Amino acid sequence: MWPGGTGVLAQAAAERSDSVTGLDLNPGMLAVAAEQAPSVDWRQGDAADLPFPDASFDAVVSQFGLMFFPDRAKALAEMLRVLKPSGRIAVAVWDRLEKSPAYSVEVAILERMAGPQAADALLAPFALGDAGELKQLFLEAGVAEPQIQTRTGLARFPSIRALAEADLRGWLPLVGVHLSDEKIEEILLQVELELNHLIEPDDTFVFESPAHIVSGARSS
Repeated sequence: MWPGGTGVLAQAAAERSDSVTGLDLNPGMLAVAAEQAPSVDWRQGDAADLPFPDASFDAVVSQFGLMFFPDRAKALAEMLRVLKPSGRIAVAVWDRLEKSPAYSVEVAILERMAGPQAADALLAPFALGDAGELKQLFLEAGVAEPQIQTRTGLARFPSIRALAEADLRGWLPLVGVHLSDEKIEEILLQVELELNHLIEPDDTFVFESPAHIVSGARSS
């Protein structure tokens, strides 16, 4: 079972398995995911109350979703509940903010130019970046000997503005932070100025983006 998002992870799973189920709470995201991965059995549901019987799946995987769940412990408990006794769980979350230099700069600019509420909204994806706290969360949920691997990939955007505008016009309004067009433009210009050193020769915007991958099984 794969929490859905845009369907990228579920599509990768479907290339390796004949039976994949994807789940997301948002109907809009499910529509996008169904286009990306039509062979997946897509379901709408809450990660903290999974609509599946006990011991339904050989594997449960979540990619960059756990940090946004209102009740992370309950969501992990539900993942374990639907996992077969011999099954495995794997969850990816972003590393700490300071490990992602582009976002560190963007958060600092938001703090200065738009206030703490806007900056805090952009901190949400990095809420589980502390590896020690992350491991403790999994232990308390009932994961046996959770293992954490930290991998660093490269995030690539067509421009600095493409990243920052997606955050300012897309993510912030979703969490209740609304900035004026004038303020957004001021912030965009400042972000472009401070992150210009990360522009590649082909004008794309590239930066390191590390993540933790937690894996384990149910406690006996």
